[in-house]
Amino acid sequence: MSLPEFFLDRVTADIRQQMDGMLALTDQLNRQRLTADGEACVASVAEAADAVRRMLDTALDLKNVSSSDGLDLNLQPIRLRELMDEIEARWQPRAAAAGVTLLVSYDGDPEAAAMTDRKRLLQIFDGFIGEAVGAQARGAVEAGLFAHCGPEGVRLEGRVRGPRDSGWDEQDAETRIRAIEARLGLEVALGAMLARRLLKGMDGQLRKEANAGASDTATFEINLSPIPDTVEEPHEDTGRAAHILVVDDNATNRMVAQSLVEMFDCTSESAEDGEEAVEAARTGRFDLILMDIKMPRMDGVAATRAIRAIPGPVGVTPIIALTANADPDDAEGYLAAGMNGVVEKPMKPEHLLAALQQALAPERSVAAA
Repeated sequence: MSLPEFFLDRVTADIRQQMDGMLALTDQLNRQRLTADGEACVASVAEAADAVRRMLDTALDLKNVSSSDGLDLNLQPIRLRELMDEIEARWQPRAAAAGVTLLVSYDGDPEAAAMTDRKRLLQIFDGFIGEAVGAQARGAVEAGLFAHCGPEGVRLEGRVRGPRDSGWDEQDAETRIRAIEARLGLEVALGAMLARRLLKGMDGQLRKEANAGASDTATFEINLSPIPDTVEEPHEDTGRAAHILVVDDNATNRMVAQSLVEMFDCTSESAEDGEEAVEAARTGRFDLILMDIKMPRMDGVAATRAIRAIPGPVGVTPIIALTANADPDDAEGYLAAGMNGVVEKPMKPEHLLAALQQALAPERSVAAA
């Protein structure tokens, strides 16, 4: 990685972290008694922060997809009908705000499931739905999923119907994306480009179908593998809620981490540096510690080693590193110091949840929000 790329990654990661902090703060403000004007201001700040975070996430995903030798997919079993339910939930408010009616449908076996990357499929739909909603001044946008099940797996056919675009076929990909950016804005253009890159990386096919009237349908097809017989359904923990110590010298980071912990029905306390963390750990009241790495007085690695030196159950308390430096060499060093896992900053809820579930014993409850 070149020095400019290194600093670009650090800057974008820091901006994302600040946006996460702003969203956590607006969530806290929404729980207070505010005037109508105050509620409107908080909603506007949250909307702006969320838009910036979405653009940064999409831009970084696009950079990673474009620079890698192959698309790295996180294959998991999913029910395809649930995928469309999620798409409807995440897009209905944004479509309504744009004055557009979004119609979402699913056609196929209600229990149809396959091995795929949920995040990547959502991003593909996001790209085409965002483009259609952005171009539709009024009326409706239709998004549909057709699941064709067979012995070799599932052939997924996604369709997004929006306003007619006469330049869809004639323009090359780069010219088209530039035209989308000029007409609909940067966020829509980034999403559209990412959707096409992901579709290509998943060996999918894309075509346009002209409809009667002034609309077109973008149709994409992807073949998904069947679920192996060895895959087990996740089970629910029924034990008591885990009590977690959040250690970070940055107040915003502590608030973000504690908000995420609360999302998973856990309780928490906080410490501002490694020395405070060691003293808090000695009390023995924590089931897990989320430990920042770079802190004054005592950093996370030194604090972890100090905790591991404490005799008895306290010394084996699970510790997860929270860090913006999560490349393989750094992660190996954290694990060697006695940590049980690593979660990269800015934290994504699904990554934190996975780390908590892996590190905590079955009798400690962690619920997905």
